[in-house]
Amino acid sequence: MQIAFSVMNDVASVTVSGRLDALTAAEFDRQIAGFLQDGTTKMVLSCSGLEYISSAGLRSMLALAKQLKARGGRLVCAGLKGTAREVFDMSGFAAAISLFETEEEALAAFS
Repeated sequence: MQIAFSVMNDVASVTVSGRLDALTAAEFDRQIAGFLQDGTTKMVLSCSGLEYISSAGLRSMLALAKQLKARGGRLVCAGLKGTAREVFDMSGFAAAISLFETEEEALAAFS
């Protein structure tokens, strides 16, 4: 799993690629926690390079969404496709976290 961070205006963009599973979820959580220390409340999770997500990865995303919501913010996801999208849809997470086809559409949701 690879993670890249950037900030545009007041929206954080996190790009995740590879696998988000039981082996990588703790590292995802650790890196996100460090990034959230600056008070971020709006985040786009760009997942076009995410090949696979397990229940551990889904838990990490849900925990992140709850943290941001508790701060008055929100998490949105962009670019989910293939198996990762199927897992997201089957688990019902699409109802809890807004999904967008592109990162540009996701960023526009905060305008």
